[in-house]
Amino acid sequence: MTIQEVLSNHPKKNLSFTPTPFQKLENISRDFNCNLYCKRDDLTGFAFGGNKVRKMEYLIADAIEKQADTIVTSGAYQSNFCRVTAAAGALAGLDVHLVLGGKKGPQITGNYLLINRLGAHIHKVKSDEWDDRENKRVSLAEELRKQGRNVYEMPIGGSVPIGALGYVAAFYELLDDFKRLDISPSHIIFASSSGGTHAGLLVGKWLSGWKGQITGIGAAKTGGKLAVEVGALAKETAALFNASFTRDDIIIDDEYVGKAYGVPTKECEEAIQYFAYKEGIFLDRVYSGKAAAGVLDYIQKEKVNRKEAVVFIHTGGNVELFA
Repeated sequence: MTIQEVLSNHPKKNLSFTPTPFQKLENISRDFNCNLYCKRDDLTGFAFGGNKVRKMEYLIADAIEKQADTIVTSGAYQSNFCRVTAAAGALAGLDVHLVLGGKKGPQITGNYLLINRLGAHIHKVKSDEWDDRENKRVSLAEELRKQGRNVYEMPIGGSVPIGALGYVAAFYELLDDFKRLDISPSHIIFASSSGGTHAGLLVGKWLSGWKGQITGIGAAKTGGKLAVEVGALAKETAALFNASFTRDDIIIDDEYVGKAYGVPTKECEEAIQYFAYKEGIFLDRVYSGKAAAGVLDYIQKEKVNRKEAVVFIHTGGNVELFA
């Protein structure tokens, strides 16, 4: 069964403007004497874009097919996924309940401002721990079911096999980009957090037989914990294609996380400024800024071959700059 056949077995609601642009970062490449390319998934378009839109196309379609009338998910107050969920749910005419957390109270800025504009029901948890938000999501979903609602639950980041399909498809889009520009990249590097984007890309790699290296720059958890989660999700997603995989392909570098999830590092801030000044590309302080800091460090320390093409996936999150 081909990837097109498997993907056609799963409903999809077209939300994004794809294929997204793929470009060589000419100024940065000149500065570092390298060949750095960028997949612009910050420009997926819907509800200010980002990688979450690709996942949502499959998740919201699955919710509609299962005749859900309510969506429940969780995240931080500045969650990109919750922003996209609120928008997709509103578009589909579904009630959206978001469990949002943080020890500090929310400021009505950035993603939280947009979430409020989209009319989602917000349930607050005074905790920075992901598990606390997820536990509240589960109990809230049960409460809503007791009220007679048909609830569709989405874990943090939409990181389930249905959501990961978005990045299986995106990997094949990347292969088309490579063919169009006649390049053979050695590395694909991006921010990895809840694991859905990472798992989808890995499954795309396994299915296609691509020989390059996929590296997730950790933005939240330790590399060991995230590798276990990515491996489990990739295995479940690969099962949809009757494909096998090896955990040896799971590469996560947590050197650039800094003090904590969502806390910007000096290198992250410098990367944000540098990408903006050199390429007119805006990154965020939670995900893409830390991943870009990792990419630049890899090039400087020659962890990647400067003569070979290297791809940085910009997963979005720009709205966070206004938080």
